Amino acid sequence: MREQYRSEPLAEKALAATPMEQFAHWFQQAVGAGLDEPNAMVVATATPDGRPSTRTVLLKAYDGDGFVFFTNYESRKGTELAANPHVSLLFPWHRIARQVIVTGTAARVSRAETAAYFRTRPHGSQLGAWASDQSRPIASREELTTAYDDLAARYPEGEKVPVPPHWGGFRITPETVEFWQGHQNRLHDRLRYTSTGPGAWSVERLNP
Repeated sequence: MREQYRSEPLAEKALAATPMEQFAHWFQQAVGAGLDEPNAMVVATATPDGRPSTRTVLLKAYDGDGFVFFTNYESRKGTELAANPHVSLLFPWHRIARQVIVTGTAARVSRAETAAYFRTRPHGSQLGAWASDQSRPIASREELTTAYDDLAARYPEGEKVPVPPHWGGFRITPETVEFWQGHQNRLHDRLRYTSTGPGAWSVERLNP
């Protein structure tokens, strides 16, 4: 299976001054193209001895400081990031023949930031954050739904659900950000920003 990508070339002179500005530009184009969940990203983590794991999560915020997602801190990715903060993100925008690939380090966001985001989640998602011991074995789906139903009875719709102490956000501070644009004959554009100091970036072109 093979597809010939047809896209406009990505030139250095067209890039924004910083990778987060360039990401914002591409992200809005991905949204405008009607992609399903353009904020879906693959998060790659690793144990201290280098054993990797990946999963798809949803980006919930981005700004000049990096990319933010939320999770159970006791999940596999949470415990791996606690032991080894080095992380990679991949935004796979296949329909528009683009990828954004990030490497950087993860740190927990403040509890205030976590609480502010938690309050925006649907009531059922708030309960789900309590019901699931994410990444841990469970005997059956019924055990999970029973835990959820018990929580729903304790905190009915309209009742304030407390923020789980084991749940919160990570901010990924980028060290490199690569913008990949697919083209015919595998002559893809790959332009990578690399941090050279606080607020400073260099850009290099990579062979496809």
